[in-house]
Amino acid sequence: MEQKTISQAIIKRLPRYYRYLGELRAQGIERISSNDFSKLMGVTASQIRQDLNNFGGFGQQGYGYNVKNLYTEIGKILGIDKVHNIIVIGAGNFGSALAGYSDFERRGFRIKALFDRDKNKVGKEINGIKVYPMEELRQFIKDNNIEIVTLTIPKTAAIEVAKSIADTGIKGIWNFAHTDLALPDSIAVENVHLSESLMRLSYNIVNPDKRGKRYGI
Repeated sequence: MEQKTISQAIIKRLPRYYRYLGELRAQGIERISSNDFSKLMGVTASQIRQDLNNFGGFGQQGYGYNVKNLYTEIGKILGIDKVHNIIVIGAGNFGSALAGYSDFERRGFRIKALFDRDKNKVGKEINGIKVYPMEELRQFIKDNNIEIVTLTIPKTAAIEVAKSIADTGIKGIWNFAHTDLALPDSIAVENVHLSESLMRLSYNIVNPDKRGKRYGI
């Protein structure tokens, strides 16, 4: 059978579903209707049903969704029911902050190492994670089954590093450098441009009459 292509808009909503379901679980709520879930998330009930139907539906007419089961299933869809080994390139303020974010581990993302060109940082530990020299990067990826590489370095360096590790077996790059990366299709790239997010916020502040409702996020 031909596999169905899932739109990026749906993929972007899945982590929000997962987060809200996690909060419902923590509150001891066992089931929720699509209408109540809609009010909670700011997404229409029909949108929720359409999104989840892409993966099998999960709801029961007259019952709604079993919170625990749906939380588990979306976790599987997102691939966070297994451990993903990560390294962070760049042991500056931002890279160090990522290394200290404990929620990654709970979500199945294990940061194995930091890498930096600064000899004064190499060999030290930042938030319990050792900093390695860039010269050891390729071999470390191969020896430690690294799936995801996080880039928190300037864009010129990011392009150079990304190209140098494209053939090491990595599966994804989480890119915070201010540039879009062109890599083989076998490597998933998530470009995170913080300034663009801030500019979108600015637009919504200065154009309150044009930002519309939250539905359809």
